[in-house]
Amino acid sequence: MRKRHPLDSKLLCGALGAAGLFCVLEVAGRVGLIDPAAFPLASVVLGRAASLVTDGEFLSDVLSTLGVWATGLTIAFMVAVPAGFLLGTVPAAEKAMRPIVEFLRPIPSIALIPLALAVFSERFDMKVTLVVYAATWPILINTMYGLKDVDPLAKETLRSFGFGNPAVLWRVSLPSTAPFIATGVRLASAVALIVAISAELLGGGSDGIGSYVLESAGGVDAVEYVTAAAMWAGVIGVLTNGLFVLVERRVFRWHTARTEVV
Repeated sequence: MRKRHPLDSKLLCGALGAAGLFCVLEVAGRVGLIDPAAFPLASVVLGRAASLVTDGEFLSDVLSTLGVWATGLTIAFMVAVPAGFLLGTVPAAEKAMRPIVEFLRPIPSIALIPLALAVFSERFDMKVTLVVYAATWPILINTMYGLKDVDPLAKETLRSFGFGNPAVLWRVSLPSTAPFIATGVRLASAVALIVAISAELLGGGSDGIGSYVLESAGGVDAVEYVTAAAMWAGVIGVLTNGLFVLVERRVFRWHTARTEVV
């Protein structure tokens, strides 16, 4: 008998959990625990979500959100990884920048929306900037943490054979840190999606899932449309996270086997 893969078991449990929640909400609406006039039945919301698949306006908004998400996440990666290596390998730089990092990191990106609106005339630039700001921190911190986890014996062994710091960084530090960077990117991916939709919702504009939710909130069957759009935002989050998990498992199989962490 073939042994079930742990990832298969988690997918099955997740699917059962989602189905169970759907059934609970549907029954609660049917028996009157939840007023259908205030919040529609789960089956109605699911049907509305299915209808959005053929809604060209909604699909265009999804692509717009994904464009902001992908652009911001890519820029954050390109900024955070080099910065993380600099702060993680140069103690003087880390000491000088640590107070600034700790000051900026807790500031919510959403709180910066009024400032971003004043600085950027283009909504796309505004949203991407906020995504970059929010997504940079998980990648930066994980890169720095990964560098601290590099085996010092491996670095000293390479140096004893005459290799300089650039070679040690390329041959030892980068491969050892790569799984941590990948985890940081996966965490940043979820943050980037949240910030992108929030910026669309609060920052105005005419495109994106957040803008679709804002427009739907003033129309007929508003709760159905808003909830269905929120469901699709959650589905996108689950799919992107699952994609990153799959890539991590395939590319860093050795690290996953050692840590047994998804």
